[in-house]
Amino acid sequence: MFELEYKGGNGVILASKKTTIVVDPKLSLVGLKDIRTKDEIELATESRFRVENSDARIIIDSPGEYEVGDFTIRAAAATRHIDTLDQEKLSTIYRLECGDIRIGIIGNIDSKLTDEQLEALGVLDVLVIPVGGGGYTLDATSASSLVRQIEPKVVVPVHYADTGLRYEVPQDSLEVFIKELGVPVEQVSKLKIKSSAALPAVLTVVEVARS
Repeated sequence: MFELEYKGGNGVILASKKTTIVVDPKLSLVGLKDIRTKDEIELATESRFRVENSDARIIIDSPGEYEVGDFTIRAAAATRHIDTLDQEKLSTIYRLECGDIRIGIIGNIDSKLTDEQLEALGVLDVLVIPVGGGGYTLDATSASSLVRQIEPKVVVPVHYADTGLRYEVPQDSLEVFIKELGVPVEQVSKLKIKSSAALPAVLTVVEVARS
């Protein structure tokens, strides 16, 4: 079993019974408090989203394979949305496994993943993906296209318009992505999944309220 909390921007917290992963904790970039990472796993889709906490259990922001607590983590390099395909890949995409649940974490990347990157992500049950666009990250159309390509059971959209946040560039509303993808939507305060048997039968957007 694992739980997912949404903290704003690309920031999410994934927690199993024994292990907590904090994704992109440097929320001061969008006008919020940075997420506490002491004794937790700090996972960054770009190095600038790290908080550099020396008390973190481990900091991961580069390709590789890791076994930490209840999670198996596979990381692969990806091109940022603002870079060209021939530049150094400065973003990292992740596949996490917790029990029989497989989770994908995608940051502000170019919408065209290579076959190698798609293979690194593999078959996913849950995909966390930014959808706000604005020339900064995936927009509704490119995010929807990537979701259909990966075919998870659950999509958790992040990094969209929020009056409580100060983004570098304006972001589209979550409704734009929901309309573009055109699948059922559930609203929760926290995503909780006990096992793969509890996953929805059809692709579903789960809107996790920012906490």
